[in-house]
Amino acid sequence: MTHAISLIPPVPNLALSRRHLIAAASGLALAPLSFAQRTYPDHAVKVVVPNAPGSSVDTIGRVVCIELSRLLAQPVVIDNRAGAAGAIGVEAVRNAPADGYSLLVGSSSALSVAPLLQKAVTYSALRDFELISLMALLPNVLVCNTQLPVQSLAQLSAYAKSKGSASNMASAGVGSVSHLAGMALQNAAGFKSLHVPYKGGAQGVASVVSGETDWVLTPAPAAMSLVAAGRLRLLGHSMPPTSQPLGNVPSLAVTLPGFEFSSWIGMMAPKGVPVAVIELLSKAMALALQRPEVLKAFESNGAVAQASSPDGFRAYLTRDIEINRRAVATAGLQPE
Repeated sequence: MTHAISLIPPVPNLALSRRHLIAAASGLALAPLSFAQRTYPDHAVKVVVPNAPGSSVDTIGRVVCIELSRLLAQPVVIDNRAGAAGAIGVEAVRNAPADGYSLLVGSSSALSVAPLLQKAVTYSALRDFELISLMALLPNVLVCNTQLPVQSLAQLSAYAKSKGSASNMASAGVGSVSHLAGMALQNAAGFKSLHVPYKGGAQGVASVVSGETDWVLTPAPAAMSLVAAGRLRLLGHSMPPTSQPLGNVPSLAVTLPGFEFSSWIGMMAPKGVPVAVIELLSKAMALALQRPEVLKAFESNGAVAQASSPDGFRAYLTRDIEINRRAVATAGLQPE
């Protein structure tokens, strides 16, 4: 399904020129003259979101694309291609023309996890795409039932060790982010809880609220409203100690040095898009992610704005794939 983002047409004398956009974003040298004189983009840009409307990836992607439209002075059209854990939308962009007019809002579930767990997935994020910029990091949050006698990760670990198989962990399903994150946490902290998979994140989180399960390490947007309502107890987040995505909430890495397991959302393009176009889009992303409207929308969705250079995105993605590879091995999962 294709959804056009409605925007007020840019006023010519106020719209940023391509040359000014690059200069403002980098503060350094202008783009090569041959590119500055080109008209890219001279018509609408399609951005594929491989998730359903209303999902976290879709919501974050739309917020950023509205700002990109204003900066690039061209319409941006969101094309939702949900299905197969994101693989359908990802494949659509992999096979699109490498002209800069077909982009992808990629995510950790579709690009880092799906290739590890689905035999039918043959794409590689690092091999088959041009990386433009990270867009957002979504911390996972460790939450437990409010009746559980624990107030911290250390206490949860001790509780699980004392209960043995009577302790259990919810997830959104086998191979989901919450499954892999939870297994990685158990492995790092040295305790075991019985894995109880559900058919989706909402059901898994609801099971913790009801006391059917003890705890879950789940993407923040799935749990923070319930924490605010006093229906879940928040024990920590999965980003580094230097990050404070949730105010004074401690990082799990304070107890487990080096532990990190967050989700990401980023902008990508088909392999072969000209370097100059990728650089322009990357710098436009950096500007968009500074906008107060974007930051406010991110905060309400439990996301942290995270711009990066294409090389920075590649380094982050390489590390994330390895973290997920180890988590899949810990969970004993095989591609199906």
